[in-house]
Amino acid sequence: MSKKILANDGIDPIGKALLEKAGFTVVTDKVAQENLATAINEQNFVGLTVRSATKVRKDVIDACPGLKLIGRGGVGMDNIDVDYARSKGLAVVNTPAASSHSVGELVFAHLFNSVRFLYDSNRQMPVNGDTQFETLKKKYAKGIELKGKTLGVIGFGRIGQATAKIALGCGMKVLAFDPFLKEANLNLEIEGVSNKIAVKITTVALEKLLAESDFITMHVPGGKVITKKELDQMKNGVILVNAARGGVIDENDLIEALNSGKVAHAALDVFENEPSPKKELLSHPKISLTPHIGAATDEAQERIGVELAELIISNLS
Repeated sequence: MSKKILANDGIDPIGKALLEKAGFTVVTDKVAQENLATAINEQNFVGLTVRSATKVRKDVIDACPGLKLIGRGGVGMDNIDVDYARSKGLAVVNTPAASSHSVGELVFAHLFNSVRFLYDSNRQMPVNGDTQFETLKKKYAKGIELKGKTLGVIGFGRIGQATAKIALGCGMKVLAFDPFLKEANLNLEIEGVSNKIAVKITTVALEKLLAESDFITMHVPGGKVITKKELDQMKNGVILVNAARGGVIDENDLIEALNSGKVAHAALDVFENEPSPKKELLSHPKISLTPHIGAATDEAQERIGVELAELIISNLS
């Protein structure tokens, strides 16, 4: 059997080295979506790894009878027809644990950004800081602290739990909702403290989370979870973060809630129309923005590469 892998959206050098040590040939040259099936067949690739850019749909799967494995470097597999691929005998793997802490840190980067108006200050200071210093100082004078506030976490898998750990470390109360989980034991690791601190989180009804949370962060694999109905159940002045999937928060309903003041701020790392997000979101004065970089840290990419390599080796060796 061929041992060629196409890492179409790249792979960390350590993961590539692990695969090569195991006898695999790893090609990282990017193949355009429309040429993907042809390249897989012509070069006899048995494994294909992707991130979010490359789509592996039924047409590609049907056109590539020699393909044995599809690997997703990351968590969500909405760009892969997973069930169909598995029904055709392909192994489909992902790396759900590797990026959890990186996404959690980005959530808190956005939260600190929002409560201290950094997203706007960093736009205004370079332009007006020398002439409107006192005006800007007054504008950003009503910041709030995260400590003592309640963070609602919708979706309490690995990423949701990693985010909750940071919240607890900041002195926040955590409310979690997950239809598939009743409780979770979080082990907090504190530098310099040998014993881990265990915190038990019991999940609550979504309605309770919406009504009682000062901040709400999304960690679900997809679907339209937050619409006008859910927004109306939230506290006035709530702050929302979406680093999960575009569309989890209805973007039109969100804009309406921001304009009315129901939602004080929003932080978005993902968008419905990537890579061309709605202009009204990008220019909104109450939104902190990043371009889908939740897992984009050196540490996460290394963990993803290693985990992906190990999965490929175990499935194809």
